[in-house]
Amino acid sequence: MGKKSFQFELKQHFYDHFADSETEFFSSVMPQRLEQPTWVSCNYSLASELQINHRHLSSKETLALISGEVQQDNIKPIALVYSGHQFGVWAGQLGDGRAITLGELAVGEAQQLWDIQLKGAGTTPYSRFGDGRAVLRSSIREYLCSEAMHGLGIATTRALGLVASTTPVQREKVEPAAMLCRVAQSHIRFGSFEHFHYANNPQALKTLADYVIERHFPQWTDNTQRYLLLLENAVLKTAKTIAQWQAVGFCHGVMNTDNMSILGDTIDYGPFGFLDTYNPNHICNHSDTQGRYSFKNQPSIGLWNLNALAGCFSSLLSSDEIIHCLKQYEAEFFDQYHRLMASKIGLESCRASDPELINQLLSLLEDEAVDYSIFFRKLCDFCTADQTVRDYFSNPSQFDSWAEKYLQRLSEQSLSDNQRQQRMRGVNPQYVFRNYMAQTAIEAAEQGDYSEIELLLEILQKPYKEHPQASQYAGPPPDWATQISVSCSS
Repeated sequence: MGKKSFQFELKQHFYDHFADSETEFFSSVMPQRLEQPTWVSCNYSLASELQINHRHLSSKETLALISGEVQQDNIKPIALVYSGHQFGVWAGQLGDGRAITLGELAVGEAQQLWDIQLKGAGTTPYSRFGDGRAVLRSSIREYLCSEAMHGLGIATTRALGLVASTTPVQREKVEPAAMLCRVAQSHIRFGSFEHFHYANNPQALKTLADYVIERHFPQWTDNTQRYLLLLENAVLKTAKTIAQWQAVGFCHGVMNTDNMSILGDTIDYGPFGFLDTYNPNHICNHSDTQGRYSFKNQPSIGLWNLNALAGCFSSLLSSDEIIHCLKQYEAEFFDQYHRLMASKIGLESCRASDPELINQLLSLLEDEAVDYSIFFRKLCDFCTADQTVRDYFSNPSQFDSWAEKYLQRLSEQSLSDNQRQQRMRGVNPQYVFRNYMAQTAIEAAEQGDYSEIELLLEILQKPYKEHPQASQYAGPPPDWATQISVSCSS
């Protein structure tokens, strides 16, 4: 069977499942098409994974669909309703205010379903006072960062393509509207369950849980413990994802419960950022005046959000079962995080004493304001004969003291220096998607030049590989990068 023609192969399993209770879970809504749409970028790597023909993806027909022109009878777009806690405060009903799901794509022999969603598709019943549009700058940021996260091996939504237009939208100034074609295994959020829990509608909540199980975990369908397994999975996957964020230095910026995926995927890229110098107190979101979502707080906020989700399962599980699930979070997070950090410094396994060695190193990086990603990439070359990594410290003697313990620990494993260095290069990226890289691509794109987006897409999809054509992005950020500010409107 050949690769799919994307615009003609969308399914409606989601809609069939909720056909008798449509208004409870979503609203039918048509996208508002963009004026004079043009391709900014097509993600051919993702297209191949979804078995979509490259020629069909970049066709005029698909461009029309992704820019909001829906003509096929088998496509019945919807916007999902959900609620949530925002910055720790109950915000009530929210929902897809600018995102419209076209349908689901069934991929491979297993017919795995993927949501196909347009972000920036115009107003929906959940837009409140917004215009439902997305601008080019925020769309570029999400498009590239979601691919960067995938390249780093972190569970995430992705995007098939990005479209620009002449449709004007008003933000701080008038900007051209853009549309992102987002792809995810699911767009169900913690807030989806909160919506029905706080509405005192346990039957709808049960139906939603059954839908998630039927679609993503069919092996549990007849299991009497299926709701326990679903909550447990959310706890463990969330712990793993946040451990990965911490290991690569990623700051999400707005970890509201409506921005947390029931599958543990990274979702909703707004005011994100990767660490430059190592600072656990870093706040990437200018709107986060209290620092609730600082880098160091992300693990504890993950648990806070899981507590909010777990409370919604009170009609499905006993208190003891809920507590049992939540108690697994901390152990799972630290197990994942310590394992990842041990691999970053070249250890085959993580012993009980290794977290202390790792924490001592992080304290050094913080005290000396050393660039997080560059340091760990340079550490890949470390050996008795090459200790130039110490040059990153203004007081190298402190690093030397740590390095003595490090060399002793390395001598206790069987790997040769070359074997260890190769392994380290596979877990310490040469490239992360820093804000100045996004800004460079945005400024070029606003002038109609999309070449920087394509260059960044190429290197971020393979961030552990050397890319000589983009060596400027492997070094420290320029001085002007400190002036970049991102907020919830970014």
